[in-house]
Amino acid sequence: MKFSITNLQNEAFTGAVSFDEQVDVSELEILNNDIKKIDPVRVKGICTMDKSELVFSFAIEGEMILPCARTLVDVPYDFNIQATEIFTTAAHVDEEDEKDGVHQILEETLDLTPYIKENIILETPYRVFSNEKAPEGGEGWSFSTEDEFEKEKEEKIDPRFAKLQNLLDNDDKD
Repeated sequence: MKFSITNLQNEAFTGAVSFDEQVDVSELEILNNDIKKIDPVRVKGICTMDKSELVFSFAIEGEMILPCARTLVDVPYDFNIQATEIFTTAAHVDEEDEKDGVHQILEETLDLTPYIKENIILETPYRVFSNEKAPEGGEGWSFSTEDEFEKEKEEKIDPRFAKLQNLLDNDDKD
């Protein structure tokens, strides 16, 4: 999602410039994060100009697939992110502007895509849960509570001690 700085300045000088586009952010799937799949997102917003600053206020809407924190099944997650990014054409940016998140424009075009991706990554939830019930067991494992586990542990006799148990049983009979 690229903008010509000259065109933005000319249009924003007379009023706000609006935009509404689909942006492909599928590159996020290959990064080291939980996003398994993400469709192109819709970015809708406006750009206004204040002296040498271009202020982009926009919304990012889309859907991503994340793993369930309990079962690791795919969970669709709809998102709507509100973001504001400030850019300046000034030759010098002071420390206070850098702390406030003002980005200096050094080229003739401005690519908003990296900022869109950054906002999506920052707003990705830490964990999501599926509405499906967790499986009760599988091959070689089962789910049980701590009390059930202790009871099973007491009931099971280690096969190595089974013969000793027989000896104890014989002593009780005698």
